[in-house]
Amino acid sequence: MNWGIFEGLLSGVNKYSTAFGRIWLSLVFIFRVLVYVVTAERVWSDDHKDFDCNTRQPGCSNVCYDEFFPVSHVRLWALQLILVTCPSLLVVMHVAYREAREKKHREAVGEDGGRLYPNPGKKRGGLWWTYVFSLVFKAGIDIIFLYVFHSFYPKYTLPPVVKCHAAPCPNIVDCFISKPSEKNIFTLFMVVTAAVCILLNLVELAYLVSKRCRECLAASKARAASASPCKQEDLLSGDLIFLGSDTHPPLLPDLARDYVKKTIL
Repeated sequence: MNWGIFEGLLSGVNKYSTAFGRIWLSLVFIFRVLVYVVTAERVWSDDHKDFDCNTRQPGCSNVCYDEFFPVSHVRLWALQLILVTCPSLLVVMHVAYREAREKKHREAVGEDGGRLYPNPGKKRGGLWWTYVFSLVFKAGIDIIFLYVFHSFYPKYTLPPVVKCHAAPCPNIVDCFISKPSEKNIFTLFMVVTAAVCILLNLVELAYLVSKRCRECLAASKARAASASPCKQEDLLSGDLIFLGSDTHPPLLPDLARDYVKKTIL
């Protein structure tokens, strides 16, 4: 395991994440990746070897193990962690693409030719949509895998004894799982951390959407406030209404003053 790669990815993603995104990233790399690499693989390393059935029938233990463990916990967690961390790398790649475009633009027009992106890492435009898509994708992946785990292993727990009746087993045999209590503890720990990560993704998504709505509302109010003085100036520079006169003067600056004097007199 090359921890320098994980450190680089962590620092790169943290640079463009919100506070909720940094908390999510810490949970993923500390409470999920480290637990998976350091502990989970060792707990499930003897899974097949110590799966014993009370029969001497050749092939019965293998068939029963495959029936009860269609997919290993470790392999499912590995696939889940890979799919969950990929959207965060997509955000970093989008920022790198923006920075490359900005560099080419400066080389083409010079430093005084303006900038394409005032801040390439600021979540505006396409980068905002990429970030929102990454949040939805990460939450969706965790929800799908929690459903898959629940469908394979109800209540996310392993019983100490399972009954199997599959060919070539001669009858219903009892099979014993190695260290079920220890495996249940780590399974529930991974399930709880995944649920917390889902909650953080949804909270961050709500925060980004509400912030964008507030910014759009403030921008619309600012445009309305800037347009109102212009309307007042248009009214002041419009037709002059004079009391006691049935006809309006022509809108000529030279004639308006003479007409006002005649009207007053």
